[in-house]
Amino acid sequence: MHALPRRPELVNIRARPGIGPCGSVRVAGTSEHAFEVAKLSVIWLVVLGNTVAIVWLWLAGGGVSGVHGVADLLTSTGRITGLLGAYFLLLQVLLLARLSWIEQRAGFDRLTIWHRRNGKLSLGVIVAHTVLITLGYAMTDKLSIPREASQLLTSYPGMVTATVGTGLLVVVVLTSLVIVRRRLRYEAWYLVHFMAYVGIILAWSHQIPTGNEFSASPAAAAYWTALYLATLALLVLFRLAQPIVGACRFRLRVADVKVESGSVVSLSITGDRLDRLNARSGQFFLWRFLTSSRWWESHPFSLSAAPRDDVLRITVKNVGDFTSHIGDIAPGTRVVAEGPFGVFTGSLRTRPGVALIAGGIGITPIRALVEDMSGDLILVYRVLRDEDLVFRHELEHLARDRSVSLCYVVGDHAAPGGERLLSPEHLRQLIPDIADREVYVCGPPVMARAIETAVRRAHVPSKYIHVERFAL
Repeated sequence: MHALPRRPELVNIRARPGIGPCGSVRVAGTSEHAFEVAKLSVIWLVVLGNTVAIVWLWLAGGGVSGVHGVADLLTSTGRITGLLGAYFLLLQVLLLARLSWIEQRAGFDRLTIWHRRNGKLSLGVIVAHTVLITLGYAMTDKLSIPREASQLLTSYPGMVTATVGTGLLVVVVLTSLVIVRRRLRYEAWYLVHFMAYVGIILAWSHQIPTGNEFSASPAAAAYWTALYLATLALLVLFRLAQPIVGACRFRLRVADVKVESGSVVSLSITGDRLDRLNARSGQFFLWRFLTSSRWWESHPFSLSAAPRDDVLRITVKNVGDFTSHIGDIAPGTRVVAEGPFGVFTGSLRTRPGVALIAGGIGITPIRALVEDMSGDLILVYRVLRDEDLVFRHELEHLARDRSVSLCYVVGDHAAPGGERLLSPEHLRQLIPDIADREVYVCGPPVMARAIETAVRRAHVPSKYIHVERFAL
């Protein structure tokens, strides 16, 4: 276990900000940031506006005025939870529908967190709807709960399909739990999540004929149908049409496969006029390699070098079923790429000095950022063992060429003395002025979270910390 000194003769070369081969420093203006915040606010207003409209439909249908007892209260509460649960499901689909105008403002990492939380919320609200409606109807009909449930299934249109749809959604949420996800093959997980679309369609077939808000109001039924059709249109446009158009337009192919180490492989991908992708260092794509056995899978991988007009490079570590075979992909294989995604780019920068901290394979977007960024840069690369260092020669060349301070931090936290590695005190030792710098952190979730916490404790304000976690 060791931490290399801050100024090793070979790799740690620094220049004053804006001097030498790095050129001038460009930082994002406050007006540009305010404009992006305004766009995101508009999106939130649309979401909240539809929520208000749905609550109004419920109120107009007697949501409060029609309550005259406990049974009515349960039934009415069941109606609003059913409406909101269905709406949350539509939002759930759109959160990861590859809507670039949302992803570019919120960030894919944040969207996946919202997707995870909203999925649990949606299921909770839908289960509450099922329970409340059954209890309310049972009290009104003066039947036992089992008899009322049986009557609902046999007498109300769409109840069987709605029950099947709810069951599918329960399975989707359960398979999303980390403890379950780690034990599932990607193929099984993907198939189960595809069933969520079926569940949503089945739920709609129950809502229109039985919903109190829709049966008496053609306008309300038309509005509700329009929400579903708009969601379907966005899905078709961004999940199907856009990738197909991109495949025809850019004609991506694997040009070269290079083994970086025993478990890390780089793929160079060429195509036609790749500048039209408008990709930036720090971003990632969802890659689909059109082999006979993997054509239907898409996986997120960051660019590991600054994008060029004629080639993009990704670097992948063997951590699972798909990544263990990526080195077998033959040059010439056609590729479909969705993206670029991610806001982990130089556009976030508002300070002249930058500290880039990479953990493990999280070096991939950081390595691309180092190639693109200018000015006063310090790169800290954290790994467990020397053999885990990826791009060592490339990084040392960039350090010399672009006057970047480079430091490797190697060692295991579990080893004696290892607990201090990248602690707040250690960070201040490596980067004395870290509190005055913009900080970019990237790595596996646990490592990235630990580094982010240490950076905060090193007195870096939250608005100057940008984190990319390699997990969905």
